[in-house]
Amino acid sequence: MNQPRISFFSENTSYRHKGVRKTKQWIEDTIVHEGKIPGELSVIFCNDDTLYEMNVKYLDHDTLTDIITFNYNDGNLISGDIFISIDRVKENSLSYSRSFAEELSRVIIHGILHLCGYNDKTAEEEKQMRSKEDQYLAIKP
Repeated sequence: MNQPRISFFSENTSYRHKGVRKTKQWIEDTIVHEGKIPGELSVIFCNDDTLYEMNVKYLDHDTLTDIITFNYNDGNLISGDIFISIDRVKENSLSYSRSFAEELSRVIIHGILHLCGYNDKTAEEEKQMRSKEDQYLAIKP
């Protein structure tokens, strides 16, 4: 059986994630609950500039964003890179009147749900995504 490997990195930001062990377990539990197998995942925390450049280069989007997910899944084996702008998370936490930790958890699980096959392009997909985020945020340790 493939051993899950979830890694956290920081690139162009001083942010260092606390509670890595609990977050890894939460991510693994979410993937398993979705009927998938956790594989190799990297969560990379970065700044707005880094994520903006990636958004333009890889997705042809000329906008700031809080997350970009690169899917390397192989069937039900969930693998990928999740890039998260700490700058966006901080700003969004203020805009949505949430704590930074709460907003960061929402963005992390959003990326995991994308890897599990959920999208948010239509209003119905977005509603389902929010519902799934809320479901998994409610069980976060």
